[in-house]
Amino acid sequence: MTTATPPRERTRRRSGSGTGGAWRVIVLNDDHNTFEGVAFALAQTIPGIDYDRGMAFANKIHSSGHAMVWSGHQELAELYHSQLEGYGLTMAPLER
Repeated sequence: MTTATPPRERTRRRSGSGTGGAWRVIVLNDDHNTFEGVAFALAQTIPGIDYDRGMAFANKIHSSGHAMVWSGHQELAELYHSQLEGYGLTMAPLER
């Protein structure tokens, strides 16, 4: 009777995506947007964020001064950043 060792799973190692890393969309705290306004803007703009999660982000933005609300490819980051600015949110410059 022999015992065979199971094949080892390959682990993917990324040396880079070719895009230089994920771009981060960061909303800053300000004195003119309401919690509800921030939550609504996030829910309307960022996939996967509903109003309740938007309110959680609004609380984080208020308490810490900022929150990263999305990260990913540059083109989408630019789109979401621009749309959130259009809602009147105060945005940090896009960063990687």
